[in-house]
Parts: sequence; structure tokens; C-alpha cells
Amino acid sequence: MIATALAVAFIVNSCKRKLAQAEELSLASVPVRSIDSMFAVESKSGKLSMRIEASRMESYETDTSTYDLFPEGIEIYAYLEDGRLETVVYSDKAKHIISKKYDKPEIWQAFGNVLIKNVIKRETMMTDTLYWDQERKEIWTDCYVKMESPEGFLQGYGMVSDDRARNATLKNPFNGYAVTEQDTTIVVIDSVNFMGPFKKK
Repeated sequence: MIATALAVAFIVNSCKRKLAQAEELSLASVPVRSIDSMFAVESKSGKLSMRIEASRMESYETDTSTYDLFPEGIEIYAYLEDGRLETVVYSDKAKHIISKKYDKPEIWQAFGNVLIKNVIKRETMMTDTLYWDQERKEIWTDCYVKMESPEGFLQGYGMVSDDRARNATLKNPFNGYAVTEQDTTIVVIDSVNFMGPFKKK
């Protein structure tokens, strides 16, 4: 009789531990909310400033943060005060993290084939991973970056810019070139192999 009671107690305690583990796993790995065809807008003084679109958004809750996952990619559009589209960001996946610690910033992360376009300046950047701090209004990456514009082509590792991609700077550039227009003549300057200028004979 005592042996049976001990066996039952052992099974009950074992099951309780397994249930607790299952509940802990489910909270961290199962979304608390899922939205298909997500669409969100942000406005300032009644004017559209940003638009976000995603095929799917999943929201998760952990002990340290809440975060939204965009497993099928994301599109972000930023507008000027006069309504013109200024900046576009595309990526294969994205994550929006809100820490439960007050001293931690709210961070967006974009992963896989990240494309940043400043439509006004006609500049395009491509990288694999991008971070965006909304409070500091800054984007950055430590990964390889390609930058193309009417002024030329740059590439390197690491980039920092304001969140509208108006003043992007490469941290470790290499093998780029610049295009300058003098009167009607276009001059290409190779930043690696440039050996001029030479005097005209």
C-alpha cells in the first residue's frame, strides 16, 4: 500500500514537472498573436510619416521582452512632410524587440537580402543584416554593404546612418569608385587603382 502511494506520488510529481516545462516552452515558442497581411501606419501632425506592410506577423512573449517576428519579410516606407516617398526598406525576415527593462532601447532587426533605398537621393544599399534604433533614429550594420548612387559605387564592412538613409557612412570601405561630371564629360575615379590626375599634353 505504501509502495503504491509512493509510486502514485512520484508519477504525479513527474507529470507536474513535465507540465511546467511544457508551459514554459509553449510561452516562449508559440506566438500569442498572429496576423496575416499586416498593415500599419504612423502619422505626425495628421500627416503620413511611415507605412509598414508584411505578409505575416507573429507576436511572442518572454521573461525579458516581447517581440514581433515577420517570418515572410517586411516592407517599410518613410515619407517626407510634403507627402513624398523618401526611403524604402525591404528584407526577407524581420524582428521588432521591446525589452521589459526600461534602460534597453526598442530595436528593429532586418535579415536576409536587406535593401535600403533613398528615393530622393537615388541611393541604394544592400546588406544581409540591419539594425534600427527608433529612439536614436539610427540604422547600422557590421556586415558587408554595397552602396550605389549616381555618384558611384562603394562597398565595405559596417555602415551607420540616420534612419532615413540620408547620410550613410561605410566604416571599412574598399574597392569603390566615384563618378563626377565635368561639363559634358563623365570621369570615373577608381578609389583603389586611381593614379591621376595627369597633365594634359
